[in-house]
Amino acid sequence: MDKFFKITERGSTVGREVRGGVVTFFTMAYIIVLNPLILGFAKDVDGKFLGGGSAPNLAMIAAGTALVAGVMTILMGVVANFPLALATGLGLNAFVAFSIATQMTWADAMGLIVLEGIVILVLVLTGFREAVFHAVPAQLKVAISVGIGLFIALIGFVDAGFVRRIPDAANTTVPVQLGPSGSLQGWPVLVFCFGLALVISLWVLRVKGAILISIIVTTVVAMIVEAIGSFGAGGAKNPTGWGLTVPKFPDKIFDTPDFGTLGEFNLFDSFASVGAVAAILLIFTLMLADFFDTMGTMTAIGAEAGLLDADGAPPNTRSILVVDSLAAVAGGAGGVSSNTSYIESASGVGEGARTGLASVVTGVLFLFAIFLAPLVAVIPSEAAVPALVLVGFLMMQQVKGISWDDLEIAIPAFLTIVLMPFTYSITVGIGAGFLSYVLIKVVKGKTGAIHPLLWVISVLFIAYFAINPLTDLLT
Repeated sequence: MDKFFKITERGSTVGREVRGGVVTFFTMAYIIVLNPLILGFAKDVDGKFLGGGSAPNLAMIAAGTALVAGVMTILMGVVANFPLALATGLGLNAFVAFSIATQMTWADAMGLIVLEGIVILVLVLTGFREAVFHAVPAQLKVAISVGIGLFIALIGFVDAGFVRRIPDAANTTVPVQLGPSGSLQGWPVLVFCFGLALVISLWVLRVKGAILISIIVTTVVAMIVEAIGSFGAGGAKNPTGWGLTVPKFPDKIFDTPDFGTLGEFNLFDSFASVGAVAAILLIFTLMLADFFDTMGTMTAIGAEAGLLDADGAPPNTRSILVVDSLAAVAGGAGGVSSNTSYIESASGVGEGARTGLASVVTGVLFLFAIFLAPLVAVIPSEAAVPALVLVGFLMMQQVKGISWDDLEIAIPAFLTIVLMPFTYSITVGIGAGFLSYVLIKVVKGKTGAIHPLLWVISVLFIAYFAINPLTDLLT
């Protein structure tokens, strides 16, 4: 096993890989609950819910979500030997639920995702996707990692309820604030603060397993707090409740899975439903988000793990991209939306993961979660996301690798970094960085320094940012 995964060669141990895999799972396990909530309550053009029928099928979607995530994450570990986990892509699933399924059946929508994954796979196998990755300037890759660090830190604060969206943001000067009304309220957010203080303390004391220990201890504290106070699930009517899952011991530990979403896709029926042009534009939108999200994520993970080469590329780049492309296909074929690489994998890397063994551990835990969904649901986001805040700090440290005195790279790097958290999108940050880089080179009369592929990608990003007016114009 040591030889196959190159554990010693990469300066790791089996114990670190196992801990890293467990931590990554804990920071990602929320997707088993969240994906059904996003996909499960949306109706398609026929008024049907995902999985068929006139009522939501949340348990069915949860089982499919865990199955596809488990299989593809194990495949990432075995084929690419990289500590990167995969699951249904957030943002992509919302786009599928609220922008695609409303125009066609769920089977048609999942067929579009399969097609999108196939297109990306072809781009990988022809070398185009890898060539684009190598065409990106090294310091922009650093900026992508730093931006993702800020992004996941913001995700952690928002998911914990520490930072809140202001409901009437259109009538205020700021879109977010501290707590529900400018101050922290409720015990659940204090549990998050406890978890954050604990993981920071353990980390600076260099305690082995700091992140994993903090998640477990904070979960126990959360269960005690809920048992005493009964705060319930959060939401508009209960802003001081728990963010996603209520940390109380479940009535049952095991549950029988229903894989009814698997195979529920129609490959080309969407073209008849909305027309060829509209279908192609939808595939393009899905593809571009998948394409660059993964590029940014694998760069950030590789940088945090110290695995990047002199050109800023992780080992086995082609294999990583192939598995990620297959994950998009598998997500559509499994009826649970496109699967993609998760930046939460950085939490496992922070715990010491450096090889694909960590991904295998994470994947196996996802498969166990198919049957142990009630037990997995015990862990509240308030206990898991302090790890994301800490990892955000670790990734932010790479900012010193950017030449801030060189405006030709500093401004694109700045836009890349700030727009990821400000727009809640990795793709938007990467797109802004690429476009501003090309713009500055053109203005400075240095077009020869622009890699030919960056011209192509810039045109694609212009189309991406203008996708709505283009859709209206062409359809």
